[in-house]
Amino acid sequence: MHVLVRPGPARRVHRPSRHRQPHRHDPDDRAAWWRPWLDLIAATVARGVTVRRARIVSEPVSEYTRFLYDGTFTNVAAGEEVRWLPRRQASDIALPGNDFWLIDGRLIRWNHFTGDGDSAGGEMSENPAAAKLCADAFETVWARAVPHDSFEIR
Repeated sequence: MHVLVRPGPARRVHRPSRHRQPHRHDPDDRAAWWRPWLDLIAATVARGVTVRRARIVSEPVSEYTRFLYDGTFTNVAAGEEVRWLPRRQASDIALPGNDFWLIDGRLIRWNHFTGDGDSAGGEMSENPAAAKLCADAFETVWARAVPHDSFEIR
């Protein structure tokens, strides 16, 4: 399970960002967009594991969120189930303070980011209380969120 709770990278003044490039992958040109992460997801799903990703997004969406949305078909093609939840619909959900992956309901990989949206590294945790918070938050978000193929970006 993965939850994206941050709104995306802040404005970057001094360096270009690839999410601002006007490019959208051609779904039919698989060789152009397939990457090792997708091999891992496809192999994981082939073993019978369900991989779910939920994204909580502000509306109207930022350039970065539009970039994520445009590329999400690759995650879906690899076998991930992806849903989107407008942030206004998440106000009453107790959410962890960082993006996370929850593996087997017990192992958390926290994703930390700088104020500019760059990765500040990850952190692994097996804290049972934090794992329960993540699991409960994810299930609540998942129940409210819209599947990728039905979500209309605004």
